[in-house]
Amino acid sequence: MTKEVKDFFNNYSDFVTKVTSDPSLDIEALKKSLENVENNSPIKSARLLTAALGLGSETGEFVEIVKKVFLQGKPPSKENIFHMKRELGDIMWYWITACKALELDPFEVIDENRKKLEARYGEQFEIERSEVRKKGDL
Repeated sequence: MTKEVKDFFNNYSDFVTKVTSDPSLDIEALKKSLENVENNSPIKSARLLTAALGLGSETGEFVEIVKKVFLQGKPPSKENIFHMKRELGDIMWYWITACKALELDPFEVIDENRKKLEARYGEQFEIERSEVRKKGDL
């Protein structure tokens, strides 16, 4: 590796550290952040962290199967569909964990999503509505 490349990565590494929050770098700052959330909101920090990390990893496992089916020739067999079914079950487990961590009713979460999409699209999907959103449409 050339000196120029090493310097580039060292400079970028320093930049990354400079723009990273204290709780992301220091365990004591992270503990304070967790305590702040736990003590000043209804959020159950440990459950929410479990849910967020689990959703990310299980979604990745599901995506990996889809990638292999569409891009790498993995057969769309009953076995692979069953594998995707199992991963979707894991995703649901972590999704419910997130709802519990936030004290949200899963039915209300789904209904809120329906209302959001209904307001965005009306009765049918249109590309323009998915790309050009109204102010406040998250």
